[in-house]
Amino acid sequence: MNLHIIDISIIIGYIILTVMIGYFISKQASKNLDSYFLGGKTIPWYILGLSNASGMFDITGTMWMVSLGFIYGVKSVFIPWLWPVWNQIFLMVFLAIWLRRSNVMTGAEWLKTRFGKGRGSELSHIVVVIFAIIAVIGFIAYGFEGIGKFATLFLPWDLSTTIFGLEIPSSKMYAALIMALTTIYVVKGGMYSVVMTELIQFIVMTVACIVVGIIAMNMVSAEQIASVVPDGWSSLAFEWKMNLDWGNLIPAVNDKIESDGYSLFGSLMMMMIFKGVLVSIAGPVPSYDMQRIMATETPKDAAKMSGIVSLALFIPRYLMIMGLAVIGLVYLSPQFASSNGAIDFELVLPYAIQNFIPVGLKGLLLAGLISAFMSTFAANVNAGPAYIVNDIIKKYFMPDATDKQLVRMSYIASFAVVVVGMMAGLFVQSIDGILKWIVAALFGGYTAANLLKWVWWRFNGFGYFYGMIFGLLSAVTVPLLFRELSGIAAFPIIFLISLSASIIGSLLTKPEDDETLMRFYITVRPWGLWKPISEKCKALNPNFQANKDFKRDMVNCAVGAIWQLSLHLIPVYIIIRDFSAVSLSLLLMLGTMAWLKYKWYDKMEDYPDDMEETLELLDNKKELVYNS
Repeated sequence: MNLHIIDISIIIGYIILTVMIGYFISKQASKNLDSYFLGGKTIPWYILGLSNASGMFDITGTMWMVSLGFIYGVKSVFIPWLWPVWNQIFLMVFLAIWLRRSNVMTGAEWLKTRFGKGRGSELSHIVVVIFAIIAVIGFIAYGFEGIGKFATLFLPWDLSTTIFGLEIPSSKMYAALIMALTTIYVVKGGMYSVVMTELIQFIVMTVACIVVGIIAMNMVSAEQIASVVPDGWSSLAFEWKMNLDWGNLIPAVNDKIESDGYSLFGSLMMMMIFKGVLVSIAGPVPSYDMQRIMATETPKDAAKMSGIVSLALFIPRYLMIMGLAVIGLVYLSPQFASSNGAIDFELVLPYAIQNFIPVGLKGLLLAGLISAFMSTFAANVNAGPAYIVNDIIKKYFMPDATDKQLVRMSYIASFAVVVVGMMAGLFVQSIDGILKWIVAALFGGYTAANLLKWVWWRFNGFGYFYGMIFGLLSAVTVPLLFRELSGIAAFPIIFLISLSASIIGSLLTKPEDDETLMRFYITVRPWGLWKPISEKCKALNPNFQANKDFKRDMVNCAVGAIWQLSLHLIPVYIIIRDFSAVSLSLLLMLGTMAWLKYKWYDKMEDYPDDMEETLELLDNKKELVYNS
């Protein structure tokens, strides 16, 4: 990409500004671990929400979604359900409140509130730390592949080299350099640096998205789009099969649809909904999303923080995604149609920027996309070392360490996570491949144990340990043994293996003690199969009320998912100039927001009204037993 001096100046100036701001804020982070990893729980919820949205606005995922918009059109808004994208709705409605009530630093530390301090709790603690580190490394490798592909197209130098006999292409070297630069302020500044720089990055990215949307609407007409896409591309409706025939336009797209595994779209939707509900109730993987929840001041703030993510993220993001997709369709289709070799559709985004965005705006957009990568990478780097330092080093090796020593150990852990993540990224071949492994295999191994910890009182630390271990092992082995089960098709097998191990491991060992289970249920108050514990709490305090909000929460989640879908559709229909669909989407958005105002927002509470009274009675009972 031949960049003008103006574009280069914008990019360099932005990167220098980001690093400087992140570095100078770092003094706030060096007080103790709580300040370093959670910002002292003093950062306002809406700032954390915008930061979280920025962290999710990653360049790798954006490249992937631009390619989806190019190929699948309006129906592409459903494909991120693979993640599932509406896990933010489950967090918003009830799960963020449950998580925040524990008042801990990491997901591993949270397990103490559920499983106590016995051997099972220790094992569950160890295995979730292992999972957290693997997940963070996987996300870094995922980002590594995306930023490398992207940077190769706008940086002119050939940096390919050979290290220890391993040939490393320019894309991997560029990724390593950009990651190293971002690491400077992340490691030094902790959560404060991450959140404040992400806030700036979110503003830059939002402006860039709006600009791209305007450019796309000026460059491409509805008639031009219609002339280069097959029937059904602009329709949200779908049947059992995808029924998008690109044969007369770009034959290679049909091969891409088949290789993606999305041709049987009806069965894919059923699987995504099945998986999505289970994964969403299980809760966020132990990464930056969970860390933002733990960093809020109150449980209600955690729910509001999760809600603002969708509102802030999807409208601007999809203006850019669909804007670049239609530019690519109209101006790159002839080139793709005449190509005899394989086409990498993940490069539609950088191709469109390279050829069709004007000087100045190109620099702004590139700065915005680089900032999107830096946001995601920074959030992961800040989240992973929290588990290493708080849940391994402090717990097992340095229990008496000072805050200053632990913060220094956090620096070392952050560098280690970055290095290992980049090494893993060297072996990633495509964004789609690493994404499918994360959302299907890795999440499949995580889901069963983390679902049961909320909904079943008899589930114990041993069950969690065996469920996670068998889940992790099957996440690696099932895709290798059953290569025909690509992507999400492997999820049910991995989930069932982990579920079986979780249940068997729990039933063959003793349940957790009553005090641990009662204290967890009194404080966190989930719904599910908790009747034996609920009855004991009721016997202790006649005023105690069990959580009977399952139906209300599930209805609110369904309404919330529709609300979130409307936020995807509004910018998509704006870009393709279907203004009647825009109007319907706006009505859908306003209607679902009104429902959520009265059925969710007005009914939120930080803690149950009877919590303090019941905990006091439990403490008094424990004291009486101890004295006797």
